[in-house]
This record gives sequence, structure tokens and C-alpha cells, in this order.
Amino acid sequence: MLESSFLFLIEVIGTVAFAISGIRWASIKEFDWFGAYTVGLVTAIGGGTLRDLLLGIPVFWMQTWWYVAVTGIAFAVVVVFRRLLVGSGRMLNIFDTIGLSLFVVIGIQKTLDAEFAMWVAVIMGMITGAFGGVLRDILINQEPIFFRKEVYATACIAGGVVYWIVGQLGGTPIGQGVACAFTVIILRLLATYYHWTLPIIKSE
Repeated sequence: MLESSFLFLIEVIGTVAFAISGIRWASIKEFDWFGAYTVGLVTAIGGGTLRDLLLGIPVFWMQTWWYVAVTGIAFAVVVVFRRLLVGSGRMLNIFDTIGLSLFVVIGIQKTLDAEFAMWVAVIMGMITGAFGGVLRDILINQEPIFFRKEVYATACIAGGVVYWIVGQLGGTPIGQGVACAFTVIILRLLATYYHWTLPIIKSE
């Protein structure tokens, strides 16, 4: 029961964080209200949708209306606190990082619940965390951060590995989730602060 409540809580927080991230980007690009809401919703549900399709399980947001409602709440938050949220690049990175880290945990746990191997769960964790951001960037017509040299998808994989290691050491699912999320958050923040990047493939 505790584990179920924990997963539900982080899914709510992750949905709000990613929705705010998407809506904020849409506001920077001067989308109208419907366009901004759509970008926020796609950011919040995109990764989980691809995950569920690949796993062959019912798509999560089609089972309940609250994902649509939570995105609406996130939209209202951005409208009310527009100056604080839209005017700060640091705030954007924080919301994106929180959503990324929590959705990696959700992706891993749901994959394991579907009785797939751990290595599949790590990949699905990355997809759940990062693919919504890919769709967001496509919708707002910018190069997806997933394909840039920034430490983004790599942080998701690292979080998945930590999830597995903590499990091997006898940790509980909650402990695994917390360790995974903190790993992703710390790596993203450090990479942003110290400008860590991955090598790029050059044409020459």
C-alpha cells in the first residue's frame, strides 16, 4: 500500500513538473492558451504513452481523467505566477529536472511490474523521462535536448543503474526510487552548473 501511494505521489508531482515545463516553453514561444495547454499535456504524457505502447499494456492516461485535470492545474499555476516562472531560466531547468527524475522512477517500476527484465526497465525509464521532452521540443520547433551533447538521457540511464544497484543491496522499492531520482537530479544540476557535455560526432 505504501509503495502504491509513493508511486502515485511521485507520478502526480512529475506530471505537474513536466506540464509546467512544457507550458512555460510554449509561453516563451508565445503560443495561445490552447496551444500552451497542449504542449504541457504532451510533455507530461508523451514518454509514458510510448512506454506503455512498447510494453503492450493499457496506455496510462486513458484509464483516468486526472492527468488532463492536473495539466489544467499546472496551466493555471503558470498563468497566475507567470512572471516568476516564465522569466527565470533556472526555474525552467528545475521543473524539467524534477519531472525527468520522477518519470524515470515511474518508467522503471511500471516495466518491472509488467515482468520485464531490469535492462528493459532502465531503457523504459529513460524513455518515460525523456520522450515527453522530445515531443515538447518538436512542437515548439527547437532541436530536442535529448539529441544534444548535454547530459540528459545519460542521467536517466545512470539513475536506472543506481535503482538496480540499490535493489541488489537489499533496498526497498521506495529506497530504490529515491536513490534513482536523486541521482538524476544531481547529475542534471551538476552538468548544468559545470557545463558537462558528452563528446559530439564531427563531420571532419
